[in-house]
Amino acid sequence: MSTPYPFTAIVGQDDLRLGLLLNAVSPAVGGVLVRGEKGTAKSTAVRALAALVPEVAVVSGCRFSCDPAAPDPACPDGPHDGGPGVSRAARTVELPVGASEDRLVGALDIERALAEGVKAFEPGLLADAHRGILYVDEVNLLHDHLVDLLLDAAAMGASYVEREGVSVRHAARFLLVGTMNPEEGELRPQLLDRFGLTVEVAASRDTDERVEVVRRRLAYDDDPEGFAARWAEEETALRERIAAARALLPRVVLGDGVLRQIAATCAAFEVDGMRADIVMARTATALAAWAGREEVTADDVRRAALLALPHRRRRNPFDAPGLDEDRLDRALDEASGDQEDDNDGDDRPDPDGGGNDDGGGGGGGGVPPQADGDRTPPRAEADGGDTPSGAPEGNPDAPGRSAGGEQRPVASAEPFRTKTLSVPGLGDGAAGRRSRARTEHGRTTGARRPHGALTKLHLAATVRAAAPHQRSRGRSGRGLVVRRDDLRQATREGREGNLVLFVVDASGSMAARQRMSAVKGAVLSLLLDAYQRRDKVGLVTFRGRDAEVALPPTSSVDAAASRLRSLPTGGRTPLAAGLLKAHDVLRVERLRDPSRRALLVVVTDGRATGGPEPVALAGRAGRLHRSEGTASVVVDCESGYVRLGLAAELARELGGAAVTLDELRADSIAGLVKDVTAAGRAA
Repeated sequence: MSTPYPFTAIVGQDDLRLGLLLNAVSPAVGGVLVRGEKGTAKSTAVRALAALVPEVAVVSGCRFSCDPAAPDPACPDGPHDGGPGVSRAARTVELPVGASEDRLVGALDIERALAEGVKAFEPGLLADAHRGILYVDEVNLLHDHLVDLLLDAAAMGASYVEREGVSVRHAARFLLVGTMNPEEGELRPQLLDRFGLTVEVAASRDTDERVEVVRRRLAYDDDPEGFAARWAEEETALRERIAAARALLPRVVLGDGVLRQIAATCAAFEVDGMRADIVMARTATALAAWAGREEVTADDVRRAALLALPHRRRRNPFDAPGLDEDRLDRALDEASGDQEDDNDGDDRPDPDGGGNDDGGGGGGGGVPPQADGDRTPPRAEADGGDTPSGAPEGNPDAPGRSAGGEQRPVASAEPFRTKTLSVPGLGDGAAGRRSRARTEHGRTTGARRPHGALTKLHLAATVRAAAPHQRSRGRSGRGLVVRRDDLRQATREGREGNLVLFVVDASGSMAARQRMSAVKGAVLSLLLDAYQRRDKVGLVTFRGRDAEVALPPTSSVDAAASRLRSLPTGGRTPLAAGLLKAHDVLRVERLRDPSRRALLVVVTDGRATGGPEPVALAGRAGRLHRSEGTASVVVDCESGYVRLGLAAELARELGGAAVTLDELRADSIAGLVKDVTAAGRAA
């Protein structure tokens, strides 16, 4: 076994170390989520924590780590006689992102269960992690079915394994620690809320500190054991301090005044549910014990809020995590009566411009309000213009326009719930929630012979396969004689996640008609839908002379939203260039991930300018996508009394559907959810 990097040798990262240590002092805090850029010692710190956690007493020979003082009466290895047990180090179990369901929860031997009635159970990672640490690196990339199992175990403190009426239950209480890079996508809100604390980490910008990081890492790589020996004294001191804090923890007093501060703070930040209040109380108590005090102070509450609330106040995936510390101080002061309540609890912005949101500027959902210069009065215009509006002709310095004739980015309209757009057919892609696919989870549609290990038994098909052979197998009793060749795997149909590639028209023809705010709102709505359906997303924009990949395909939907908000408009409309750029992106992605099907979403009014026969060239680019079977939908942004129908024509060339901005809304009168190719076939 390799020598872990010493926890005390980690340079900086104070919040990260504190969050982990508080969980070591009080596992009831509920774990910690570590968010940050790559290469910031996230995994190193988590693995180093294992050496500091006190040993646990377990029943000798129990595979499920039962406590000898209170053994689990339902333990599959029980019943236990409650003997003295043995002590061992608390385990740190790592859950790989690509683990199977059976590896996580354990597996039953189906053949023995059917033929012999024996519960032959092989424990999984949840059993190994009981009374220890379950560590998930890149937790935001974990498949949905594994997330569901984690949520169940975290909520109930137990894991259930069921196969066709045969079930096994065992205790599964663990400290959940996850690390993630936000650029690769966010966590589901349910799992996010299960982490007691969250910390943000980033590489230091201090030269001396960076030098020390490199020096220590090189020394560790050259001689891990020698390096660990040099830090052994500090590690022992820290281990003793954790043990002392654990011993002090039951005596820490959480007064009524402190509880009111906790409740008032959670109410002020409008967090959902009551878990935040409980986690804050436990964290503040652990902070007091860590400091060697028997009473929780207001400073403990403040530090607990900074660790427990940032990930709970997000209202949608596009909100940046974080906490407004000035607002936090006001909430704490008001709860403790240190300042008068001048506005009777009103949450209006103060005269100094402090605002009433967590750094969001009052924009709602993390969207900044439009500047006056971006709100241009409506005007009559011809349909043929491609110059951006927002300023009189010949006045490049007017509000809304930059010196280069390019309109500054405008704020998006409020996102809304969209209709479901799906890829036709049956796929085999990654688990998700958009299009139909053959999956390990979902409704049973048939049976087949298993390829490899049996994971989902189709009982009826297995019985039918075994029944004709009972006489030849010498069956004499009531039981069914089952052989390996009789077993049948259930085939299931569920949903997959897709690659949703947005191709957005950012030309002057869009800006001139004052539609860009509505267009951005529509694309943000589709991005939110993609986040909820576990899709990868990409963003291609076209304007001026060419198209560009604003965001290569990624799981980080909020990164796409950020690029969209800063998108400038203006210039000509190279529609064909945008479609060809999208074709290049999809070609590369098919090589990288052949099983993930793509959905092309083109957001445009259908106009095309620049070069000879731009409309015809765009049509040929559309037919190229259709020839390769790419599912597509065109969001028609054309407005006004006179409509040319160019977007609908582009949809026909692509072989997909065309929907207007109004029809995109799930609650519009336009009616039913439609397959993205339905309109194309009808045409």
